Amino acid sequence: MRYQIVAILAVLILAVAAPVHAHTGDRGREQVSIEIVSENGSSYLNMPHKDLLQGGTHIIKKYLEARKGENYGIVIRNMTAGRIGVVIAVDGRNIISGKRSNLKNSEEMYIVGGYENTRYDGWRTDRDTIHKFYFTEPTDSYAVRTFSDTSAMGVIAVAVYREKEHPRLLQRDGRSGGAPQAPQSESSSRSKAGASKDESAGTGFGEEHYSPTIKVVFEPEDRPLQTTLIKYEWREVLCRKGIVQCPYEKGNRLWDNDNYAPYPPGYSER
Repeated sequence: MRYQIVAILAVLILAVAAPVHAHTGDRGREQVSIEIVSENGSSYLNMPHKDLLQGGTHIIKKYLEARKGENYGIVIRNMTAGRIGVVIAVDGRNIISGKRSNLKNSEEMYIVGGYENTRYDGWRTDRDTIHKFYFTEPTDSYAVRTFSDTSAMGVIAVAVYREKEHPRLLQRDGRSGGAPQAPQSESSSRSKAGASKDESAGTGFGEEHYSPTIKVVFEPEDRPLQTTLIKYEWREVLCRKGIVQCPYEKGNRLWDNDNYAPYPPGYSER
């Protein structure tokens, strides 16, 4: 197995310290907080959906209200003492490699230190560059435009893995030389039009942003400690599904009533 995993540099670690909790091994408690925030750091409305233990993994499912055209980031707060590896997939694609993700421990992952907070703002196209996430229509999403993939549209997924061994620094990457290319399309022959309903939300490939990384040796456990799945939808979809309670808008009794005159009670039509 490969254990050379992309890790974010300390300059991108958030200044706000995570709450300190002693690690108890209690998998029924959220030990790693996953939050979706706007570009200015404010939180989006989210609604809990499911919280369960499955095969030793704490699984958390939430709904989130997406706001069209806005850039967003994924904030991860590690409330344990040890380093963790996080596999992050947006619309079913690994945000480092662009490859189809199944949230496995063999995938490219970011590293978060004990009691540290980090924020991830986009698709990684080389060792120093990301392209920002933003909420958009599925046809404009990175997953559809690049891979014609709608298999996990509208889902932000984070699998958290504990570390088996202590890290060893391998190299520090600069801007020049050896940078991997942006992921290429897996198929250009499949139709992108009509791939998903217009009411759905997706994540676009936004403007370029400087985001340096280093590589470290990291050996993840076989099974994730925690998996968080966030289904983001437009507000009108959440209203229609009854996920959020939206105020009922009364109609105009003179303007909106287009019915014909009713028959009187007991009237027998000849």
